[in-house]
Amino acid sequence: MTLEQQLSVLVQSAVKALYTIEVEDSQIQWQKTRPEFEGNITLVVFPFVKLARKAPAQIATEIGEWLTVNGEGLVAKFNAVQGFLNLVIADAFWIRQLQAIDTDANYGQQPDRHQLMMVEYSSPNTNKPLHLGHVRNNLLGYSIARIQEANGWKVVKTNIVNDRGIHICKSMLAWLKYGNGETPESSGKKGDHLIGDYYVRFDKEYKTQIAELMAAGKDEETAKREAPLMLEAQEMLRKWEANDPEVRALWTKMNSWVYAGFDETYKRMGVSFDKIYYESNTYLEGKSEVEKGLASGAFYRREDGSVWADLTKDGLDEKLLLRSDGTSVYMTQDIGTAKLRFQDYPIDKMVYVVGNEQEYHFKVLSILLDRLGFPFGKELVHFSYGMVELPNGKMKSREGTVVDADDLMDKMVEEAKEISKDKVNTLQGITEEEANEIARKVGLGALKYFILKVDPRKNMLFNPAESIDFNGNTGPFIQYTYARIQSVLRKADLTPTLSQGEGASPLGEDEREVLDPKELALIQRLTDYPAIVRNAGENFSPAVICNYAYDLACDFNSFYHDLSILNEPDSDKRALRLLLAKNVAKVIQSALSLLGIEVPERM
Repeated sequence: MTLEQQLSVLVQSAVKALYTIEVEDSQIQWQKTRPEFEGNITLVVFPFVKLARKAPAQIATEIGEWLTVNGEGLVAKFNAVQGFLNLVIADAFWIRQLQAIDTDANYGQQPDRHQLMMVEYSSPNTNKPLHLGHVRNNLLGYSIARIQEANGWKVVKTNIVNDRGIHICKSMLAWLKYGNGETPESSGKKGDHLIGDYYVRFDKEYKTQIAELMAAGKDEETAKREAPLMLEAQEMLRKWEANDPEVRALWTKMNSWVYAGFDETYKRMGVSFDKIYYESNTYLEGKSEVEKGLASGAFYRREDGSVWADLTKDGLDEKLLLRSDGTSVYMTQDIGTAKLRFQDYPIDKMVYVVGNEQEYHFKVLSILLDRLGFPFGKELVHFSYGMVELPNGKMKSREGTVVDADDLMDKMVEEAKEISKDKVNTLQGITEEEANEIARKVGLGALKYFILKVDPRKNMLFNPAESIDFNGNTGPFIQYTYARIQSVLRKADLTPTLSQGEGASPLGEDEREVLDPKELALIQRLTDYPAIVRNAGENFSPAVICNYAYDLACDFNSFYHDLSILNEPDSDKRALRLLLAKNVAKVIQSALSLLGIEVPERM
């Protein structure tokens, strides 16, 4: 039972004893005590005024007096400020809370709710490597999945790979025309990087053709439409959908190069998937559903043969579902993918982690699925997040002006290695391999924390140098706090007897006010963790976890600066502080794991 729950039971008893009235749980309101007043928690007494027929300050005083006498030692003292009752909770309670945290191997995790949530993230195209925008998507998706697991959901992490379409044909065509048989083996490049180069090459040659046509008198739109490269790419797409064996063989070969590259990047990033869907498999399901919708009158066909949905009655416009040549669009694929997913899994909640530029798309998808008769149509959740921007503007894959995910991770690890060089060299007996592993954890931890600490719904400006700082609100600062605690515990020669058993107090049975304010602040922060995890889950916000981990690290460093641990002469206080340090480390590790961040034992 939480502190608020225990106190609510006592307040109900107090009000009944003092005023012979019954109050519901909903009438009992708790707040954090304002910093200018003494207390750990505050009861709002205004809801009782009408029933008790007394002034708010008198009611607060009378309830406070009753709680200190009859509160089973929970309330040490109180102060009443008008209609607010500020309660000072006995130190013995906080010590018991710390010991309960210490004995709970799954502290912070909520009970199994026996429901399944599917979280889709990543959604790469096989015409280019993953870039900084994908990094934010993957880190958010993976962290949201971890947080929801901690909140009792069974989570299926899924990915939809966009492996077909005109953009894929562009890189395929450029490789055929300009590649001279180049392969990842012959070039020494990762497969996804190799294919990305040809996507950029297509755009370069395409722009040249547009310029030539415009110089010959064509307007820009006509030139874009009639450029030979674009016409060839469109023809290649038609052949692909017609199962042309040569086009399909080329597509299979080039995609295999990309998948190998993606797998390497995902592994290094520390993200994973339980199920991967491919647009090449799902778009046919989507086309079939669109045809059914056409037959039922849910959609209509225009004179050119294209199929559309009229959404004007829903406050939107008309949406293309099949082109005039019969080829499908993204919406068609998403209809098919949704159908297959709900066939494969008993999904209670489907969450799409997709950037905010696709908000319209998912509004339409929800309406179309509902119109097609799928009961899950209205229950889809689009987790809409902001874009990652650079100091010099937005990224453009086709122009090659992106921050590559692999290059970014290389840079972060190298930065960590350089910055932590002096610190690592002070660690006795550390090998070069161990130093490199520390740099990897710190560099990637810095990247992940910097990305995730921002409110996910806001656009963010990425600054690698700021993210790697060992001071301030950064991943390395929190990781260093964890490593510092591990160092203290190693020096203390910590043994299992430190936790003295449930209900026992390392400070004796009779002392009521024995905790230093710094100790009390840390224990209170630790007790907040389960509520923080719930909050992060309800709001789909890893930033909530980041802010908590940072505040906990700050509280510990303040405690560590002001109070001695290893040199504390009082053995009981030393035992308490070691127990406190041990559990701060435990919760830091738990919180960072929800963000996909590893913690080094030494730094």
